[in-house]
Amino acid sequence: MTITAPIDEPEYETLAQETHGKVLRPGDDGYDEARSIWNAMIDREPAVIVRPTGAADVMTAVEFARDRDLPLSVKGGGHNVAGNAICDNGLTIDLSSISSVRVDPSSRTARVGPGATMADLDHETQAFGLATPGGVISTTGVAGVTLGGGIGWLSRKYGLSIDNLRSVDVVTADGELVTANEDENPDLFWAIRGGSGNFGIITSFEFDLHEVGPQVLFGPIVYPYEDAPDVLARYEEFTRGAPRECTVWANSVAAPPLPFLPEAIHGTTVLILMGFYAGDLDVGNAVLEPLREYGDPIADAVEPMRYTEVQSLLDELYAEGARNYWKAPNFTALTEETIDTVIDSAERSPTPQSEVLIHQVGGAVNDVASDATAYPHRDTEYIVTVGARWEDPAKDDECIAWVRECHDALAEGATGGTYVNFEGDREGRERNAYGENYDRLVESKNEYDPENRFQLNQNVKPAD
Repeated sequence: MTITAPIDEPEYETLAQETHGKVLRPGDDGYDEARSIWNAMIDREPAVIVRPTGAADVMTAVEFARDRDLPLSVKGGGHNVAGNAICDNGLTIDLSSISSVRVDPSSRTARVGPGATMADLDHETQAFGLATPGGVISTTGVAGVTLGGGIGWLSRKYGLSIDNLRSVDVVTADGELVTANEDENPDLFWAIRGGSGNFGIITSFEFDLHEVGPQVLFGPIVYPYEDAPDVLARYEEFTRGAPRECTVWANSVAAPPLPFLPEAIHGTTVLILMGFYAGDLDVGNAVLEPLREYGDPIADAVEPMRYTEVQSLLDELYAEGARNYWKAPNFTALTEETIDTVIDSAERSPTPQSEVLIHQVGGAVNDVASDATAYPHRDTEYIVTVGARWEDPAKDDECIAWVRECHDALAEGATGGTYVNFEGDREGRERNAYGENYDRLVESKNEYDPENRFQLNQNVKPAD
């Protein structure tokens, strides 16, 4: 599918008249803002951007793109590292205006718009002492996080975002609005839970909520990097037996200029264990104590804090405007060889902002069968994200090469799978992302998007 010609003036005017929300072209006020996303590597120029106010506008935009054979992309929070939200010379649907969150505390559910961020969702749910698993950066869009699976601090206790999804409203490739859940369109509901944006545009999510907070235990324990081999071995042992209320991530990164860190170590490589506990705070302190008392940490800033504060605490370190490229293999265990590779990779980091981050998964995530949803990686205990972050475009080749080299070096101990939301390349990794569920996803693609209108994603291509 290729664009044949720019949108002419009469067509643009027709689209603008039929759309309740804003319709933007290059040169219009707000156009550049609407096409900018979190990853500064992505600089694409859609022929037109539609900012819907509801499902009707989404349906109109999908039909407009289909009738003119235009490339089509969908922007929720715009936080995807591969830049799937924006297309060149086509139509981008920017859902940021549909960001409402409505909580029903009696049923412990939330109805969420596709433009909502994690900050929007957490703000509303925490007013009732409730939450659902999602991303760990507050500016991340709920839609993108959920469609790829949805891993966060609460996942070991309550599963992925998709495991807490009750129902969705979806605009399909033919411009129709349908509901998908376990009873209505169950095949579509199966596919969108981990199948990324391949099957339609979600205009409403309904989630289950759980009692969380308002305070949880959270914070970093920082070690000198020469201690990393011993600490990571202890980390692997600790996480194997940790209760589900506890999640610990391990980050090899240059020490940021945080007030609790000595100035002398700012910019030097350190190992940071980020500890999280959702439950009784005294019990949480006892659970985390083996990590806090081990070795000779530079700093220990684990403390009670509001869950909403936890969800936004890392925002500044991952702010919009830098260039980013990631790869993230899955692991069932952290062997000595894998730990050595993590340490070697971090020591060769091309920029101070780059990192090798180990995400602890497991727990409730792995209670679900691998074929129960499109997300297949139900044996994963750890995800190792090799993430380059930089500002100077002249460093693009160096940073991308470092990520790929580290990824290849980690491959021997990995499962071969990858978490789709952490994949920096848009093409070539679909089998790794969707695993043994790929062929069933092709069947769903044939039914719901046989012309592959929704292809700006880790694409599931329909059968010929």
